[in-house]
Amino acid sequence: MNHAGLVRLSFYCLLNLLLIFCSASTAAAQSPSPPPHADTQSWNDLQFTVPLNKEIDMILLGTLRIGRNVTHPVDERVGVNFKFNVGKYLTLTPGYLYIRMQPVAGRNDRENRLSFAVTPRIPFKRFTLTDRNLFERRIRSPQVDATRYRNRLQIEVPFKPKNSKWLFFASDEIFYDWSVNDWVRNRFAVGVRKTFNKRLAVDFYYLRQNDGRSRPGDLNVIGTVFRVSR
Repeated sequence: MNHAGLVRLSFYCLLNLLLIFCSASTAAAQSPSPPPHADTQSWNDLQFTVPLNKEIDMILLGTLRIGRNVTHPVDERVGVNFKFNVGKYLTLTPGYLYIRMQPVAGRNDRENRLSFAVTPRIPFKRFTLTDRNLFERRIRSPQVDATRYRNRLQIEVPFKPKNSKWLFFASDEIFYDWSVNDWVRNRFAVGVRKTFNKRLAVDFYYLRQNDGRSRPGDLNVIGTVFRVSR
């Protein structure tokens, strides 16, 4: 796939997310039913990276999550991150996300999320360890605003079957919410990344979330992340 094709693919995916926003806002109002405690979902992410210079990348983000047992869109996101490379082993990443959520019919939550991540990267002979420390300020409607800390420890191990570029990864992420002063969520994920060329890589993963406060909070997720670079 050439450069022009990658750009068209990225903006096509972002356009579809915007159409989903519009359709969700014009849907007929219904009486919301209580959300279930557990759900099965599909998470689909697009990350389009634009290098600004040798140390800074701009990353355009688009997300579509399909839930209610993979039958309805329940979460749509668009945003931007700026990734600052501080030497070889540390990145700083401020970002912004606009989020709309419909966990059940008739409910429409909105959120503006500001974030800042500090991620040290520790390479070993056969694998790489990263420790992302993410702080989020969540400006929500109709829910009250909240601030969270998220720590994700991830291990990455490369392998190359049949001369292809593959990467195995596994991670565990814990969430602390200052609005309730408690550790509220845990996410475990395992998957692979296939690098097709310098401009395109795709992650395929399974994620298990446990959360006793949110509804739905316990999730089984099959996900993909398309990583496109200019």
